[in-house]
Order: sequence, then structure tokens, then C-alpha cells
Amino acid sequence: MRNHSHQISRKTLKHILFALFFIGSLGTPKASAFFQQEDQEQEIGFDQYKGKIMDSDSKKPLVFATLTVENTNISTISNTEGEFALKVPESMKEGNVIVAFLGYKNKSIPLSQFQEENNKIYLDVFVEMLGEVSLSVPKDAEELVRETLKGRGQNYFSDPTLMTAFYRETIKKRKKNVSLSEAVVNIYKSPYNSNKKDGVKLYKARKSTDYNKLDTVALKLQGGPFNALYVDIMKYPEYIFQEKSLGMYNFSFDRSTRVDDRRIFVINFTQKPGIAEQLYKGQLFIDAERKILTSAIYSLNITDKYEAAKLFVRKKPANAKVWPNKIAYRVDYREKNGKWYYGYSNVLLEFKIDWDKKLFNSVYSLSCEMAVTDWEKNLTNEMPKARDRIKTSIILGDEAVGFADPDFWGEYNIIEPEKSIESAIKKIQRQLKKSKNKAAGSPAP
Repeated sequence: MRNHSHQISRKTLKHILFALFFIGSLGTPKASAFFQQEDQEQEIGFDQYKGKIMDSDSKKPLVFATLTVENTNISTISNTEGEFALKVPESMKEGNVIVAFLGYKNKSIPLSQFQEENNKIYLDVFVEMLGEVSLSVPKDAEELVRETLKGRGQNYFSDPTLMTAFYRETIKKRKKNVSLSEAVVNIYKSPYNSNKKDGVKLYKARKSTDYNKLDTVALKLQGGPFNALYVDIMKYPEYIFQEKSLGMYNFSFDRSTRVDDRRIFVINFTQKPGIAEQLYKGQLFIDAERKILTSAIYSLNITDKYEAAKLFVRKKPANAKVWPNKIAYRVDYREKNGKWYYGYSNVLLEFKIDWDKKLFNSVYSLSCEMAVTDWEKNLTNEMPKARDRIKTSIILGDEAVGFADPDFWGEYNIIEPEKSIESAIKKIQRQLKKSKNKAAGSPAP
């Protein structure tokens, strides 16, 4: 049993999150383009609306709330501070924006009521009245999970889909940003009932790293957007819930919740006692009536830091010990015309580095997130050529030029940067401006 579970654990972790690089010596960082941008289509005029989504009673921000323009596929999410930025075509003056959040009533707001800045949206908690519950809770939580996984071909997109998504990757030393990568990508999503993997094409990207804050290591995340994409449990169930590994977990019901008028079962899962391998623990949010996974929040159950380090650390200095403290994941799905699809995911990794002959250790956190902002059916099943697709082994290179342009993203929706990221972007812009002025003042050779 141990050997079998060991194989499951290694396969799962190896694919769901790619290795980290710790490179012992640092040379002078060289900026290099890491995407090939095709000829730009004529820019589309757009209107942008910014604001914040909050609980109507406590006024607390609602994190990762979804905003969707009704009768379109345009959407975005709120950030970790509840703030959002939504871009719509300039020609779109009519219509409504649907705002949704787990445990709250949906809210429909006419576009005509939005201002350019400082839109404050308050959502009401869904209160379940006595006698309102008509669906009984199943007796077996594990069986419900099995039925949900089996229904992916019926309940999720069954057509090839071309998605536009925004990807962000950050590296922090303690609480200070040291590296920031952002990209707009095209995801060539294969049907959920197909074993064919998704393809990703990098459309536009930028990255900047402050190597002076990285001690003596260059810390890099391998995999780029695939790290977030492979958290799509319903497309890639084998990376967490293989048929043979489901029996290694205990599943139990927690208190149910709501998304507008839909009742959602909350299922807790933890690995069973006596299982030596490091599996996962977390919560699954399943539509009670249709048995559809709407969200999942989970983390690696780190029971052996030595084994965990082998799984995540590809290369490191000889005088350093690197331990993962936390590995956490989240995925959210959205619905359109009765079918569900991947909408948002994030990954958080926290590592501690113990240095030989140093009194203090270093703590780094790496996070990446990706949100689908638009999509269309890819009925011709078009897939970019291999040379145009990014590889799962990609490491985004340094290309800070894009940070100098405040309109770099144009009409593309992005995840509104939180305050610390916004400050980092402004600092990069100041450094670029300073470098440009210095270069302009230098005498010609």
C-alpha cells in the first residue's frame, strides 16, 4: 500500500506544481523578450470602471468575487482587497453587470450606473429561512465526490474553447515584493470529457525582478501559467483525486452555503490516518442539485519537510537548506447556459531558507493567479503550432519595458493589483524613468 500511495503522491505533486529554481550565483541580470507578439489588431475603444466589492453589513472586502457582463463572456474578479477593474467595449452602453460571491445573493447592476472610479458594491448575505431546505444531505460524502467527478463530461464545457486570461506571478521576501510577472495569455481549452491537455500561447507579458533583495539566490518559478491552469480539478482530476487515491481520504459534510439561489454542499477532506505519503486537505464546494464542483480550496498536508523539499526544489546552493512551509491552491468555476468552465485559480508557496553560518533565515513566498476574462467556442479546434505554444517548463524571463507604459494592457481585463503590487509597479516605473533620463544625459561615445 505504501509503494502504491507513494507513486500517486509523486505523480500528483510533480504535475500540479512545477519545480522551483534556486541558483547559487548571480550575474548581471539581462533583460530579454520572452514572447513573440504578433501584429497587433486595431485597438478597440473601451470604458473602464474601478471600484470595490464589500459585505453590506460589515463593509469587509469580498475577495475573488466575480463580475460578469450579462449576455457576454466578459468577466473579471476582485483582488485580495476586494477591488476590481472592469473593461467593456466602448460601444457597450446598455446591459447589466452580475456580481456573485459564495454565500451571498447575486447583484445585477446596470452599466449606466457605473462611474469610472470609486464604485462601491455591497452584497447581502444569503439567509436561509426555516422550512426552505428541500434537498436532503446525502449520507456518503465520498460518493457525492465520485459522482461529481464522473459528471464532468456532462456538466462542463464539451466544446473546444479559446479563452483569454490574465496571469500574475509574484515573489516576495517576507512581505516585500522582489519579482513581478504579468501576462495576457490565450488558452486553447480542450473539452472536459477529453484527455487532451490544454495549450497556452503567450500574447503579451512583462516582468521585473529586484535582484538586490534576493540574497545570493535567484528564485524562479518554472511552469508559468500552467501552474495555475493545472489546478483545474475537473479537467485534471488525476493530479489530486485519482480513482485509486480517493479511498485514501476521509470526506465529511460541513455546513452548506449558497451562491444566489443555488444550494452548495461544503465537503471537508483530509488524508486518512496511517497514510505515510503527503496528500491534500481542504474543502470542495458542490452544487447540491446538479452535483457540480463550483470551487475548491485546499493545501498540501506537509508531514515530511524533507520529502516535500525534494518535490518542489529543483536546484539550490550547497550551503542552504530549503523547506516548504505552505503549499495552497484554489480554483473557481463559472456557469454559462447550464455549462460550467474554469474561471479562476491561484497557487501560494511559502519557503524558508536556512543558511549555513548565518544567524537568520530567509522566508520567501511565491504566488501565481490566473483569471479568464473572455472566451469563445473554438469549433474548428484550432491549436497554435508547437513553436508558438509555451512549454510547461517555461520560466518567464525579465522584460521590464512594459511597465513604463500605463496603457500596456489596452482593452484587456486584468486582475486589479493590490496595494503592495501597485506600489511595486510605481517603483519600477520610477526606476525606468531614472535610467532613461540618465542614459539621455550621457555623452555619445
